[in-house]
Amino acid sequence: MKLQQAACPRRSHRVLAGALLAAALLALAACGQRGGTATQTAAKVDKGEITVHQINFILQQQRGLRPEQADAAGRQVLERLIDQELAVQKANSMDLDRDPRVMQALEAARREVMARAYAEKVGEGAAKPTAEEVGRYYAEKPELFSQRRIYSLQELSVQANPEQVQALRERMASFGTPNELVEYLRGSGLRFSVNQAVRAAEQLPLQLLSALARMKDGQATLITSPQGAQVLLLTGSRTEPVSEEQARPAIEQFLLNDRKRQLIDADRKAMRAAAKIEYFGAFAQGAPAAASAPAAAPLADTPATMAPAAPAVHDPAGAVGSDDVARGLGVKR
Repeated sequence: MKLQQAACPRRSHRVLAGALLAAALLALAACGQRGGTATQTAAKVDKGEITVHQINFILQQQRGLRPEQADAAGRQVLERLIDQELAVQKANSMDLDRDPRVMQALEAARREVMARAYAEKVGEGAAKPTAEEVGRYYAEKPELFSQRRIYSLQELSVQANPEQVQALRERMASFGTPNELVEYLRGSGLRFSVNQAVRAAEQLPLQLLSALARMKDGQATLITSPQGAQVLLLTGSRTEPVSEEQARPAIEQFLLNDRKRQLIDADRKAMRAAAKIEYFGAFAQGAPAAASAPAAAPLADTPATMAPAAPAVHDPAGAVGSDDVARGLGVKR
């Protein structure tokens, strides 16, 4: 979901670019003509051949490819396909297609392609969001749009067990400055790292964004993480609102994708309800499917106020890589 400033012109621009790219691909196919007779063969490699359809299929997967790049890109793809064909022929001569691991990988790939095709087919039934639905989503998410901010954060990634995280959370309100927090972590023997980051609102998880939107500069909040906890200090922020017109393409795509997901989930549940599914051996015990881990949510209802401090890194047992804030909607500026 990428925010755009000139929705209508850019949309028509994309349509035109797509049409030009399609025309370029058709022209690429015409390059296979020999002696006035059209052929879809782009190259022959010993007993095998590579077709224009194979090249075009790969080119269509490359987003952002401009029409004028189609010919050069097609030739590059052809060379890669030639190398691939040589490798496949060699593998066949070595009977690798009969290797149990290769057979399993091929079957897994086939099943993945079929499952993806099924999801895409079911998702085609999703209705495009209306202007009213887009406007309602825009109004319900002011922190993403009308009150959008760019956040300068100091992230302290702490390795700790649940008891240590709870103790840290209880002490958060007593820290007057980040230095006091750092001294506490050092005194507790906890490994941690500090990282500076700048995040736009759309680059943050919605649950975390809701907490940050209520914070003032100099305040901090704590969230849990798989390794322990993250303390986020808001060192500064600036407001950069996005109008509904600018946000419309992104909101439409987000809502459409969400509807597709809901359709697919509902169809899968219906299929599971109608199917006879039996579990055997060790899989017969416990729940039929592992529950997905919940997204990390802010644990500090009232942010603690602390003055910004210089970055610091401390790890009693060795270096610890800093962790970025988890990705949210995947929107980039």
